[in-house]
Amino acid sequence: MKYIDLKDKTAAELAELLKEKKLLLFTLRQKLKTMQLTNPNEVREVRKDIARIKTAIAANK
Repeated sequence: MKYIDLKDKTAAELAELLKEKKLLLFTLRQKLKTMQLTNPNEVREVRKDIARIKTAIAANK
């Protein structure tokens, strides 16, 4: 996900996307702890996506 994709979205859409990504991060962390995650780099990518979404939310204010 790129910042360019996010800057055109509304605050409500960004908030919903942030909620989805946080839930995904939670599930990925659970899978990592139980050794079910095959690619641990997914956690890193989701964390970066969350940061991008938070940046877009701050820019819209």
